[in-house]
Amino acid sequence: MFYRYKNHVPQVHETAFVADGAKIIGNVKIGAYSNIWYNAVLRGDEGPIEIGNQVSIQENVTCHLYEGFPLIVEDDVIVGHNAIIHGCHIKKGALIGMGATVLDGAVIGENSIIGANALVPSGKVIPPNSLVLGSPAKVVREINDKDRELLRMSVETYVRNAKDYNNPEIYEPLSREDVNKRGD
Repeated sequence: MFYRYKNHVPQVHETAFVADGAKIIGNVKIGAYSNIWYNAVLRGDEGPIEIGNQVSIQENVTCHLYEGFPLIVEDDVIVGHNAIIHGCHIKKGALIGMGATVLDGAVIGENSIIGANALVPSGKVIPPNSLVLGSPAKVVREINDKDRELLRMSVETYVRNAKDYNNPEIYEPLSREDVNKRGD
């Protein structure tokens, strides 16, 4: 669902996929081929949320901010299930792992991986190409070619999935009565 907040109406590129149950509120911009999955909340009430192209915001992700801390997610980023990203800047090609939290003013460098359940505190700057784990988050190593390939393939997979979910010949909501009639 999409909601106006004060004078702000979400702007969503026509190729983006927004799943049922996702909430897009206020000053939110979503780029081409991005995908916002079930029950994600993007609440642009205190300032702007900018989601780039080919970004995957997965199930139950919370995207929010405080005034003075815009939320910027550059192109080709994946934000894993149940993550919280709050007033931070996530640079191109990064991956935020499942259940991770990235707080106000933090900057995640290009192609960095924030591990599952990590906590990136307010104002922390993560260098590009870093693997980051723990709470509080610490850089444990530089990512390698295998990591880069995994990031690239993951973005491609979610872009393909979003295209499929936008295609009514592939993805179709069913009534309760239809569920037991279709067995293909």
